[in-house]
Amino acid sequence: MNRDPSNPDQGTPADQVAPPDQGAPAEAVAPADPSGRIADLGHTRVDLSRSARLGMPEAVFAAGKQPEQCVEIVERMLAESDDPVIVTRCGPAHHDALSALSPTGTWSDTLTWRHASPRPATVAIVSGGTSDQPVLDECAGTLGAMGVSSRVVRDVGVAGLHRLLGALDELDGAEVIITIAGMEAALPTVLAGLVPTPIVSVPTSVGYGNTFGGLTALLSMMSSCAPGISVVGIDNGYGAACATLRILGTSR
Repeated sequence: MNRDPSNPDQGTPADQVAPPDQGAPAEAVAPADPSGRIADLGHTRVDLSRSARLGMPEAVFAAGKQPEQCVEIVERMLAESDDPVIVTRCGPAHHDALSALSPTGTWSDTLTWRHASPRPATVAIVSGGTSDQPVLDECAGTLGAMGVSSRVVRDVGVAGLHRLLGALDELDGAEVIITIAGMEAALPTVLAGLVPTPIVSVPTSVGYGNTFGGLTALLSMMSSCAPGISVVGIDNGYGAACATLRILGTSR
């Protein structure tokens, strides 16, 4: 734009206006490392910052790992973090190797160390049969390591409905109920029709007939006529515990 010198009201072209004084340039801030702290052991990359992100530490899935690898992972987690340590799906060799590290808790195939302080929450874990015990222990051990107490009600499957009805008082005060059942897995449907408490359900791979390794139980739970049931994967007691922690808001 050509400026008319006879017109004093005409403004100065924008490209000739001096910018206001903004002071010294701000110091560049480095972006946060999205990967967090990782302990690279060669065979495993241990996520040491998962608890800071999610409120729950990474668990060690022992199945498929060599016992000495599990020992190295647990040693590193104990040395480089303050979080609870949870190892699931241990076989006899894993148990033998990890026992040298003095676990705080042993729950069938689940070993735990350095439990979190107790938290003000109570969870009920209800199993359809005694054969569901390893899955129940995986769930209870995970919750216990995270500081959440659990009230266990065993062997109240619906084949003997009076057993479940007789145990309803034991569920009073629970903030979340976890049901664990195989076969046709009707337990969570019946229970969800009797109580208003949030229910997390675990289908298990046990049972007679056409259970298809737990697929029948899984599909039955997912097709429940009782609304609002949450379902995790087959035999996934650890996942049920983590879902419960999220529901409770006590994962952090």
